[in-house]
Amino acid sequence: MKILIPMDFSENSRKTLEFAISLSRTKATTITLIHVIEVIYDFAAQSAIAIEGMHRDADQYFQKFISTFKEPGIKLEYILKEGTVSIMTAKIAEELSVDLIIMGTHGASGVERSMMGTNAVEVIKSSEVPVLLFPEKAQISGIQKMSLAIELNDHEEPFINNIIQLSKTWNLKLDLIHVQQNRSFTEELALLGLERFLEINHPELEPKVNTIKAEKVEEGIGSFLKENPNTILVMCHRHHSFWEQIMSKSKSIEIAYHPSVPLLVMI
Repeated sequence: MKILIPMDFSENSRKTLEFAISLSRTKATTITLIHVIEVIYDFAAQSAIAIEGMHRDADQYFQKFISTFKEPGIKLEYILKEGTVSIMTAKIAEELSVDLIIMGTHGASGVERSMMGTNAVEVIKSSEVPVLLFPEKAQISGIQKMSLAIELNDHEEPFINNIIQLSKTWNLKLDLIHVQQNRSFTEELALLGLERFLEINHPELEPKVNTIKAEKVEEGIGSFLKENPNTILVMCHRHHSFWEQIMSKSKSIEIAYHPSVPLLVMI
């Protein structure tokens, strides 16, 4: 597996690397760390010497990280680039054919300050591969399952198979979350069918469907996460009810995104 991690050398980016390593111990993995120096070309004081110093400092940080976190079965590499974080992250992800981008997020709410209008949301919009957001308050260890927030009309077999493979790779159980705003016999039947399919074909995942009654999707997801903090929330980029609010900077989305739960966005 190939993972790309944007680094700013903060404590949370260090924790993000530790988290990536903790997920990767079950399978041979290459983790590439990228630091992007955002150069202000019209600022005269930012001379070639200053930029050279930034490269030198970043190189020293990376050497220290690689020495500290070296583990059998995990290959650590690093790249230094100049440009915009979101653009360079998506570009390098494509060039290296990575399977996943993992990003640390900062701030009290995780979403409001780090997803809306900042690097994470831009990477999600630009990326061709899944993006896993690791909040500042998240725990490095203790993750037991992946919880997929599902909209039945959007999730086809290849998408479900990708989630299944990640669950197996990381040795995690799989939950399905469905927020029921209005009772639908067709949806209930489809969920039961999906749960049964997973039980028969992938019993090691211990699949479970969680149907939550709520007026709003974000409230239903939020209540689930409060009771299940030891999970990775999985959402599809096409999950309209959720992403429309993120893109419009809706305050209500803070309810849905628990500040200590990693969020995996499937593209």
